[in-house]
Amino acid sequence: QVQLLESGGGLVQDGGSLRLPCAPSDNTFSHVFRRNVIGWHRQVPGRERDWVARISKDVEPEYAPSVKDRFTISRDNSENTVSLQMNSLKPEDTAVYYCAASLRYGSTAPDQYAYWGQGTQITVSS
Repeated sequence: QVQLLESGGGLVQDGGSLRLPCAPSDNTFSHVFRRNVIGWHRQVPGRERDWVARISKDVEPEYAPSVKDRFTISRDNSENTVSLQMNSLKPEDTAVYYCAASLRYGSTAPDQYAYWGQGTQITVSS
């Protein structure tokens, strides 16, 4: 079953912005979602899945060098949604974006995340 739900994907022009919300799929998983590390990852066909950003309590959000200063990860006031705000989008940002949860603040590698959404497609036109 899917524990996380992403939304907000679509087509945007070079230089544009999109916001991707991630939320728990049900009330049971919401407890895990609110207490643990939430990360965003992306994958292009034919390439490995890459970590993009993560957020956790009591630490500053972290970003991959390719998106730093353009993307922002944050929680809403209810702590029930984690959003990835993407600004100054480039064609090379085109990918399927995944939200995931990890129970430990360790490596950023995608294989350290136990729970995943189904992904949402982002396409940036040149």
